[in-house]
Amino acid sequence: MPLKEEMIKQGNFLFKHRSYLPILILLVGLVVYYNHIVTKGFDGPDRKYEEYMAIFVSLLGLFVRIICVGYSHDNTSGRNTSEGQIADDVNQTGIYATVRHPLYLGNFLMWLGIALLTVNFWFIIAFVFIYWVYYERIMIAEEEYLRAKFGPVYENWAAQTPAFIPAISKWTKPRLTFSLTKVIRQEKAGILNLFLVFFIFTNTPKYFMEMYEPNIFWTYALCGALAWYIIIKLLQKTTNVFAKDR
Repeated sequence: MPLKEEMIKQGNFLFKHRSYLPILILLVGLVVYYNHIVTKGFDGPDRKYEEYMAIFVSLLGLFVRIICVGYSHDNTSGRNTSEGQIADDVNQTGIYATVRHPLYLGNFLMWLGIALLTVNFWFIIAFVFIYWVYYERIMIAEEEYLRAKFGPVYENWAAQTPAFIPAISKWTKPRLTFSLTKVIRQEKAGILNLFLVFFIFTNTPKYFMEMYEPNIFWTYALCGALAWYIIIKLLQKTTNVFAKDR
């Protein structure tokens, strides 16, 4: 099989199983983070700065996802893993005028923030490399699907739009109206997962070191995110609010 077709085949497979990569990163990162805490302790002079930087990067990634989802078409791949690639149109305005894969950029920043928590240079480099190899194939498969479906419309847009590193100067006014409902519907799990991961990282090492005392901020943050998630799910099941959930 030619290399291009092989990468497309791998990309379609990885697209359907892309939820598993974060779990692997989380488990390995926890071990690295635990070793760092054992060596440096919880209250080193730079620890708060390191946490703030990690939080900022992850929230920046969440913000990118919110902008992307809020201005997206209704029928897009989104978070589905069983239906394969989906697209009714080529979005070429707003954040899509600056980068072709803003959702994957947002995902990268969210998980880069988690990687930064470990304060381990080689783990961070390994994360970036693995993410690049993993999502490069997904992006190739996605672009081949869009090229086949939309032809010159997609090719002309792709020719002048960076794949992953945004060109902010190319930003144009979004053609679609921002949908807060769509953001709430589609990003409820992402928000919960983000707060859950930070809670796990800031509390698990203390538990194994037999000095467990819950991190108050992340405990309340997780409780708030969990309550938010439950409320939205209940509204989806009992009313027409946020009913369409891909």
